[in-house]
Amino acid sequence: MISVPPIARPLASVNPATGEPLEAFTPLDAGQVAAAIAAADRAQRDWAREPLPARADRLRGVAAELRLEAERLALVITREMGKPLAEARAEIEKCAAACVTFAEQGPGWLADVALASDSDRSFVAFAPLGVVLAIMPWNYPFWQVVRAAGPALLGGNAILLKHAPSVTRCALEIEAVMERAGVPPGVFTTLLITEPQTESVIADPRVRAVTLTGSDRAGAQVAALAGRHLKKTVLELGGSDVFIVLEDADLDQAVATGVRARFQNTGQTCIAAKRFLVVDSVADRFEPRFRDAVLALRVGDPTLASTEIGPLARSDLRDGLDRQVRESVARGATVRCGGGPLEGAGFFYQPTVLGDVTEAMAVFREETFGPVAAVTRVRDEDEAIRLANASPYGLGGNVWTRDLERGARVARRLETGGVFVNGMTHSDPRIPFGGVKRSGYGRELSQFGIHELMNVQTIWLPPTPGV
Repeated sequence: MISVPPIARPLASVNPATGEPLEAFTPLDAGQVAAAIAAADRAQRDWAREPLPARADRLRGVAAELRLEAERLALVITREMGKPLAEARAEIEKCAAACVTFAEQGPGWLADVALASDSDRSFVAFAPLGVVLAIMPWNYPFWQVVRAAGPALLGGNAILLKHAPSVTRCALEIEAVMERAGVPPGVFTTLLITEPQTESVIADPRVRAVTLTGSDRAGAQVAALAGRHLKKTVLELGGSDVFIVLEDADLDQAVATGVRARFQNTGQTCIAAKRFLVVDSVADRFEPRFRDAVLALRVGDPTLASTEIGPLARSDLRDGLDRQVRESVARGATVRCGGGPLEGAGFFYQPTVLGDVTEAMAVFREETFGPVAAVTRVRDEDEAIRLANASPYGLGGNVWTRDLERGARVARRLETGGVFVNGMTHSDPRIPFGGVKRSGYGRELSQFGIHELMNVQTIWLPPTPGV
């Protein structure tokens, strides 16, 4: 059973920059939830019969609608979860560009695949599973939904969205974008439901799969419930990604990229670089440059174009981050800059760099979701790899070296779903995204991701007579 959080969160949004309430929403009752599932089930059957090019055209329409209203939608993101406006605009554009990519490349990903067998006519076809429940987080309130729902819709599935309560207005705006783009009613539905109500949706036999992006705790609960009902799950969970700086790295590039990799979205991203493992021989040059670059980040009103660091999305998230920092400092971590909440309205936290971090500390063991970077010195490449893999998470990682072949060798030794050599971890609709260990299982994006929510159906025909 999905446990209720210690403090049950209502369907309400708060402006993280001020702490002031924005909107409150009434959850659906049991009858309304049942009606929404029934409508999705009926709509999906008709949607699956639509020709694939027609479904692709709907995604192009979604892209057009997103671009048409980009400024307004970006401001909705900024007001509900505190993302700096420039990043919110980029999120909307990323969603639009991805929808175009899905529309253009998705039909090829879904094409039949001929296979050799005991007949000369056997192949794999990709058929929709049916209705998919998407449980999505607040940190990228549009992108996380689009990257999961876009391929699923293209494949002929219907989506029921259970979004994070704090971004309910974003959830309703996404549904409205789908409607304006011509996606038929019932094919994409935002469910205004609480955590306990989610159990009944997962249990409903008309819901065939669940895709979740969130914490490893939430993933374990949803996977257990879905497993009880034999439902397919795709889980994209937490991360504690490493940023390995080897002795032959380009330090100027590593510092500049490292700051972006850690502090994008105010550090509230699963694929942010969180643990910086720096070889001793270059650490004395890397650390002060990195600290100075972090000190230069502009913190403030997320609606201003100049702001680079906004507030954390909720007060409890700020409290949890501060607990991790304080516990780590008590164990010997050194505060290079920042180190605590900012006074005043809103849920702001100082951009923070901790040095002398060891694997026993909270900022190393746990996922840190906010503007805090943990720097650990290592003797050499082997120790960097050992510490990188000493995490329960395995989402992504970065390796910095001038020797690209060495970078590829190190990447193969990391226990993660993805590794970026001399670059920042990011998602691209053309390449698969996902993790291992407590970072989840399954993949999103690319042909690997679109197949996760399809029936990979073997079709065998008898050999051609006389051949």
